[in-house]
Amino acid sequence: MTEPRTEVPPLDCRTKALFLDFDGTLVDIAPTPDAVIIPADLGSLLARLNTALGGALAIVSGRSLKELESFLRGFDGIMVGSHGSEARGMTPPLDRLPEGLESAQTEMRDYATSRGLLYEHKSMGGAIHFRALPDAGPEVEAFIERLAITNPRFEVQPAKMAFELRPAGFSKDGALQILSDQPDFRNRSPIYIGDDTTDEPALAWAETHGGFGIKVGDGKTRASQHLPDPAAVLDWLRAGLEH
Repeated sequence: MTEPRTEVPPLDCRTKALFLDFDGTLVDIAPTPDAVIIPADLGSLLARLNTALGGALAIVSGRSLKELESFLRGFDGIMVGSHGSEARGMTPPLDRLPEGLESAQTEMRDYATSRGLLYEHKSMGGAIHFRALPDAGPEVEAFIERLAITNPRFEVQPAKMAFELRPAGFSKDGALQILSDQPDFRNRSPIYIGDDTTDEPALAWAETHGGFGIKVGDGKTRASQHLPDPAAVLDWLRAGLEH
């Protein structure tokens, strides 16, 4: 991994395909997942970008699809949720609920409740957040790893101050591979923007498929470009509409 450049090339809507993470990329990270503040013009901004890009815009997030649809009203383009396992505007990569989902979610919720941690319910998995109790990180990681061993249809997904359980075999970079074969995305060079360790495979995918990744915030990354925060991302997107 290297330190990315800070002078990001302008967005050329005629030749690029754009893939956007949500938390930490389009909105600031909040103390709890449901406390994010959505910019008033975010849905309309994405809608205008989608038109300018000829439909080659997709939201690719670890959030559940229902949450993304609720947060991004006004944007009716493609959304991929739950780390690439569910989608709107394309054939869903996962066509049924993973076996053992409900019992794994119950174990996660009970564990989090018993230790004063935050459980985040997801349509295809779940997450335990330890932002309020940072010292609990190693214990949470060990619990999630044990749970994944007894539920082989799931994998551990580290995130910012959280550990998630997501469907095995699905990922954000896998979603980009599927999307790149869609007619609106074909023959365009990819740009992926994300902030978290969950985004690194997708950032690397964009770098190795004729485009580039943009890392949001601090930290080592495989992306060649860097923006400091979601406000800078939104400014860069707005400038792309005028380029």
